[in-house]
Amino acid sequence: MNKIRKGDSVVVLSGKDKGRTGEVLQVMPKEDRAFVRGINMVKRHQRQSQTQEAGIINKEASIHLSNIAIVGKDGKPTRVGFSVVDGKKVRVAKRSGDVIDG
Repeated sequence: MNKIRKGDSVVVLSGKDKGRTGEVLQVMPKEDRAFVRGINMVKRHQRQSQTQEAGIINKEASIHLSNIAIVGKDGKPTRVGFSVVDGKKVRVAKRSGDVIDG
């Protein structure tokens, strides 16, 4: 079970987008990286195809999992722990102790 999952709201802890928040689009656990909507944008040259025009496009690049943290209910970054509730393993916010939905 991963601490950060697709659909989580996260805040960037370091780098050029420090302090910004976004939604996780994709997590790559083997590489310890994630794609976050609107974060770590890069410009890429796109060759023309049947579906897309040629030109320079903006897209998200991956960011290391150590540089993002889940946003708690108070809007501040929190670390994630695990506990067993009703026989199920659930994610718990370390800052508040609340169970993280998902």
